[in-house]
Amino acid sequence: MTRGLVTVFGGSGFIGRYVVRKLARDGWQVRVAVRRPDQALFLKPAGQVGQVTPVAANVRNDASVKAAVQGADRVVNLVGILFPAGPQRFDAVHVESAERVAAAATAAGVKALVHFSAIGADHNADANYARTKGEGEYAVRRGFPNATIFRPSIVFGPEDGFFNRFAAMALVSPALPLIGGGTTRFQPVYVVDVAEAVVRALEDPACAGKTFELGGPRIYSFRELMVLLLSEIGRKRLLVSLPFPLATLQGALLQAIPFIHPPLTVDQVRLLKRDNVVGPQALGFKELGITPTAVEPILPTYLDRYLPEGYYSRVA
Repeated sequence: MTRGLVTVFGGSGFIGRYVVRKLARDGWQVRVAVRRPDQALFLKPAGQVGQVTPVAANVRNDASVKAAVQGADRVVNLVGILFPAGPQRFDAVHVESAERVAAAATAAGVKALVHFSAIGADHNADANYARTKGEGEYAVRRGFPNATIFRPSIVFGPEDGFFNRFAAMALVSPALPLIGGGTTRFQPVYVVDVAEAVVRALEDPACAGKTFELGGPRIYSFRELMVLLLSEIGRKRLLVSLPFPLATLQGALLQAIPFIHPPLTVDQVRLLKRDNVVGPQALGFKELGITPTAVEPILPTYLDRYLPEGYYSRVA
């Protein structure tokens, strides 16, 4: 017997795969709603036969979203983008699609909705990412007033796009850039803790209608994170300060090149002008009964692949 059905939009992504696995372990039936269900088949072994089911769903399509939430007891929306590409625009994904999922969940009689936003979400923000995340929160509240909203800082773990990205850069570059001097502060949060928070919010009615900011136990400057990273991968690299005006120019040039994943955009530079840490009055892990995991014991478990060949024999 399962505890009910949870539809997870974006369940094959970095955070989503951990949410799906945690839900399956806790006895939930999980419907993984993604654009390419064939790319979510790796999640089926997370549960017993038939417990995890990938289905085709596009959050920009009303009928697709309605079908994905039909019969679900609970819904999680993890869909988001870091930069626009084609029809995947910030407004379309963070605002319109968020409201679409919320409205469909209400119409389907869903008992709980968890929506993912981000620290710094603000409808008045200069950065389009943060602005649309803020507008998306309002849209979700309109469609599903009792939704639980999560705002994480940067999320780390084996498949993350932060530490892995800069570790890979350190393999080929003699220097790493410190945009704005590297003074922007972050509060990295472990993906396993984030997944635990999602499941608790789905199961605890006291979380309904609340917003939680999720950050790890320690705050670091960007420079400190790069120093920690280089230490973990056994590399010595220059840390070069890149003033915001110069970084903005570089972002404009890079985003104009037809990269699939531009390494830097103007909007990302704008985001780096604000700290990415939990607010002093915000609800967080403490209220969810979770003790967050530190970065230091986790990084070696997945960054060791970036170590120089024969590293351990040299330091023994």
